Amino acid sequence: MPFLAGNALLGTIGVFVHMAQTSALTATWFRCAFGLLGLTVWFTWRRQLGALRPTRSTAPWLLLAAALMVIGWGLFFSAIERTSAGVAVVLYHTQPMWVMLLGALWLHERPGKRSLAAVSAAMAGLFLATGVLEQFSAAEARESHTRYWAGVAFCLLGAFLTACVTVTARRLRELPAGVLAWWQCAVGAAVLWVWPMQHGWPALGTSWLWLAGLGLIHTGLAYTWIYAGMARLGTGRIAVLQFAYPAVAILIDWQFFDRRLSGLQMAGIALMGLAIWYAQREARARAGRCGEAACRTSASA
Repeated sequence: MPFLAGNALLGTIGVFVHMAQTSALTATWFRCAFGLLGLTVWFTWRRQLGALRPTRSTAPWLLLAAALMVIGWGLFFSAIERTSAGVAVVLYHTQPMWVMLLGALWLHERPGKRSLAAVSAAMAGLFLATGVLEQFSAAEARESHTRYWAGVAFCLLGAFLTACVTVTARRLRELPAGVLAWWQCAVGAAVLWVWPMQHGWPALGTSWLWLAGLGLIHTGLAYTWIYAGMARLGTGRIAVLQFAYPAVAILIDWQFFDRRLSGLQMAGIALMGLAIWYAQREARARAGRCGEAACRTSASA
């Protein structure tokens, strides 16, 4: 399905960032700029440029979602600098819980007990898979420092803002796939260009190819898939399927960077995979029951 495929594709972003050999915010600007270019070409080819023009009803939501996403990216990168990658990943991916809460409060989509159980299992799996338990003693030694707790606050706020983007996207489900991603790239490119201008551009060569991949593949393609699939999903399933992103990212770290996984980390990945499989299985079973009910209704009519 598009949403799951898009999140899995995002899990490979670490390889492109590593190979680009540039700063986080410079890479983010290139991601937005190349993503904007690729999506513009896509809409031009499909003769849908008119869909990018916001209406009075969609303009506030488009700009809000785009701004929140860019701020969320910046907070996440800042959190990594103040805590550690493992701690930041765990905290940032509390967003599925925020998605379920916001969906219940804002969209009145009450998650069922099975969705809550699947999200809780996936959260536990993520906690184990990142290896944060192995790093606990180091984090505990720094917990009194203001810098560390500022990083924790940045990450939690970033997770909340990203969840707001997810819920906002549900209100824009009538827009063609890719419109929200285009606006995110446009806002990010307009805001973050100052960073590479002040800190220098990467050298021409393979670095630019990896940076182009960040925009064309991990933004243009991945977010188009994600938003296209999101329009057909409830917030409960969105919350569970989002865990494909960190699960793939951890596996890529293991395979590409030869970072050995402990038994607890392997168990965590298995637990996340099981939760995603369970959510998919329940959705297919529910769709089958609805189909059978429709058939019985039409037969009796």
